[in-house]
Amino acid sequence: MRNPASRAFWPALMVLVLFGPAIATAQEPQTLVLPAPDPSLQRGLESVLAKSPYRRLARQGRLSVSLVDLSDSTTLRYAGFDDTRERYAASLPKIGILLGLFDQIEQGRLAYTPDLREKMEGMIRRSSNSLSSELIQRIGFPAIASALRAPHHALYDESRGGGIWVGRGYGGIVGLWRRDPVGNQSHGANTRQVARFMVMMDRGELVSPWASAEMKDIMGKPAIHHKFVRGLDARPNSVIYRKSGTWKQWHADAALVERDGKKYVAVALLDSPTTAGSALLANLIVELDDLVFGAPTPLPIAIAR
Repeated sequence: MRNPASRAFWPALMVLVLFGPAIATAQEPQTLVLPAPDPSLQRGLESVLAKSPYRRLARQGRLSVSLVDLSDSTTLRYAGFDDTRERYAASLPKIGILLGLFDQIEQGRLAYTPDLREKMEGMIRRSSNSLSSELIQRIGFPAIASALRAPHHALYDESRGGGIWVGRGYGGIVGLWRRDPVGNQSHGANTRQVARFMVMMDRGELVSPWASAEMKDIMGKPAIHHKFVRGLDARPNSVIYRKSGTWKQWHADAALVERDGKKYVAVALLDSPTTAGSALLANLIVELDDLVFGAPTPLPIAIAR
């Protein structure tokens, strides 16, 4: 007489043989991979960066830019320059703290209260250092790094040039935890990974659709009027979701911009040898906005890299 356990074994084996690959694929975490540069958009970006003063900064390795056109919901158009270089990004990596907080909320380890929401807004919209350090202490550096490194996010990945890194508190309130393995930065980022963060947030792919929508809302209504926000005064009716950063010569800005049925993400990281870094990024966003909205661009002049 056949063992009853063997009768259960064979159907289970057939399920694994027939559907095992599909089950394994379904369980594998998926993450956004930005497409290869769109030829037209890349040409346009390189034409912009061939102008003064961007050309000198690009040649000196002081400027990184990423631009993603999301206007067509079925196709991403990408352009980038020096986009995997890990740079000091000042307060921009506070978006990593935001991600870590929502990851803990989603796991049921942190209560999403009105007080917590208000502190998140202060950290992002006003870039409060004291609130940033308080929120780091609430969940800890390892939880932030875990959320950034999670396979379904891959927002810090050594094989992709690093990415968003939070290794120190802000305002001297919390000391150094550890520097990032790629760029040796305490507050690091590269423009490609920040662009991925912004696109994934817009698509509902950070933590969960609900968490992504909350993060996007928190990044709206920026309270600091400089860099990209100041530049987009020239483009009325723009809706801006944004995080910036400044410390000494380092200037960073990242924005998701929506206007007149079009949508794009722009990210720039600048190591400026002058005091004009903020104004330079204000001018740059207007140039990038024109690329998305179809302003004609001349043939690019080659930029030595």
